[in-house]
Amino acid sequence: MEKKQYIIEINAPVENVFDTMLGLSDKSTYEQWTALFNPTSTYEGSWEKGQKIYFIGTDDKGNRGGMVARIAENIPNEFISIQHYGILDGDKEITAGPQVEQWAGGHENYRFEKIGKKTRVIVEVDITDEHLAYFDSTYPKALEKLKQIAETD
Repeated sequence: MEKKQYIIEINAPVENVFDTMLGLSDKSTYEQWTALFNPTSTYEGSWEKGQKIYFIGTDDKGNRGGMVARIAENIPNEFISIQHYGILDGDKEITAGPQVEQWAGGHENYRFEKIGKKTRVIVEVDITDEHLAYFDSTYPKALEKLKQIAETD
């Protein structure tokens, strides 16, 4: 896996950006910016430290699937760390075997820095080689969508 970093500055208070990114007040804000990864993207579970969370969507055949993760850290308005450890196939959790070995234990870390009246979001994500081009193409677009949503709230 390779650790990649994506950064964006958003003209909105850090509290607003954090809430918008995670969909804390309105889950649809999370679904809007993550729709660039999958149009049906959503989550089930809790953003609280130590809790399990599913990042789910449906594929082109309508099958439900996604990632199984836990929140490794959550410091509100400052930092959130997500540790992936499995995949969801329908309602079945797969946490061992060749499907998950190459990326199990990978993290997505989000840092929120206050810069005057703006917020800098720094994303660090562990990516497998086969997904590198996809993330390099999609993450900047998703963060631009997040910026658009947060700046209009």
